[in-house]
Amino acid sequence: MTRWFEDIVVDEVFPLGSHTFSADEIIRFASLYDPQYFHVDAAAAQSSHFGGLVASGWHTVSVGHRKMVDALFAEEERLRGLGKEPGVSGPSPGVNSMDFKVPVRPGDTVSYELVVTGKRESNSIPGWGLLFNKLTAVNQRGELVYRADLVGFSKLRDYTMPARLKLLLGLTRLPLIGGLFKRGS
Repeated sequence: MTRWFEDIVVDEVFPLGSHTFSADEIIRFASLYDPQYFHVDAAAAQSSHFGGLVASGWHTVSVGHRKMVDALFAEEERLRGLGKEPGVSGPSPGVNSMDFKVPVRPGDTVSYELVVTGKRESNSIPGWGLLFNKLTAVNQRGELVYRADLVGFSKLRDYTMPARLKLLLGLTRLPLIGGLFKRGS
């Protein structure tokens, strides 16, 4: 989230928007990134047990990720428009789980949503917090097509480095002591 860690509310829902998948788009994406026959060949997919062309799961994920990033930028603009300083989002240390529940087919409109399900200050990176998020995607029939548990970093607004950490950081900059740390890593 492009909010300060302290301002993020657990269980707040962030609608990310929807996307309609076309056959041409499904084939184009799959041709580049996941060229399995059931993603690129409508006739072969129809005669298989897949019952027709299906979007790559990675296509579904990529669209959802783009929607999430667009929402971050929109939130940043919204906060600036209110005269507020937006927070700082960090990278993701990973995805804890990912499930593809129902295939996405040509003509399906998939709606994405993000919920922050938990948060805590980082134990390893001072001044940052971890956000635990659930990203879901539902088709026009209300069927869950994709679900992921994601983790992301968010900067703390009011962080002041403790004196002991400042001292340790300063010591690592001394040539003799800093050299010991470099050799040990």
